[in-house]
Amino acid sequence: MAAAMLEKNMAEETPHQPRPRGLLIVMTGASGVGKGTLREQWLKGQDVFYSVSWTTRTPRPGERPGQDYHFVDAERFLEGMGQEGFLEHAEFAGNHYGTPRGPIEAALAGGQDVILEIEVKGAMQVRQSTDEAILVFIMPPSLTELRRRLEGRATENPQQIERRLARAREEILEAHAFDYVVMNDDLTRAVLDMHAIQRAERSRSQRLSAQTLGEIVDG
Repeated sequence: MAAAMLEKNMAEETPHQPRPRGLLIVMTGASGVGKGTLREQWLKGQDVFYSVSWTTRTPRPGERPGQDYHFVDAERFLEGMGQEGFLEHAEFAGNHYGTPRGPIEAALAGGQDVILEIEVKGAMQVRQSTDEAILVFIMPPSLTELRRRLEGRATENPQQIERRLARAREEILEAHAFDYVVMNDDLTRAVLDMHAIQRAERSRSQRLSAQTLGEIVDG
């Protein structure tokens, strides 16, 4: 009984330590490179906030509304743009994509890591919007392999696939502008690379607060 009371008193006397601000990790890469599969394997067992983007395109087979995307019509999407409700937004292949701003800021402030999986142009918009974004480019092993994956999805006609491949060539040439590049030729290795990036970013000296340093020196 006495021990329990002592623990209770110590807990009451110890000041609450706020959680460090969360990481904002942005995954991007060409369509068909396997971002979704990589993200699901990497985030297994992690307490993170995965931001679900809005899009005006129709769902693909197997996609879950509210989990893969919020599927909305163009009118509702444009309304969100007018209210500055997106951290980034882009148009690709005739469809709009956007990342809602409010939930992301709330999660970061609460110390939760936030993961975005968005188009390349959108990722560059996030970089312009905030200097805390960590940009990771997911690289295909080759355009030949990327073509095979796109054709294997059987969700687009040949003309659409050619447009995506043409865009992929442009995006790959922009990879040097990102903080990290992860080659997705082996899923297990790519997952390990994503974990390594996360650990490295947590260890950056810029994330050490003055309060933490003071506690280490005085402790």
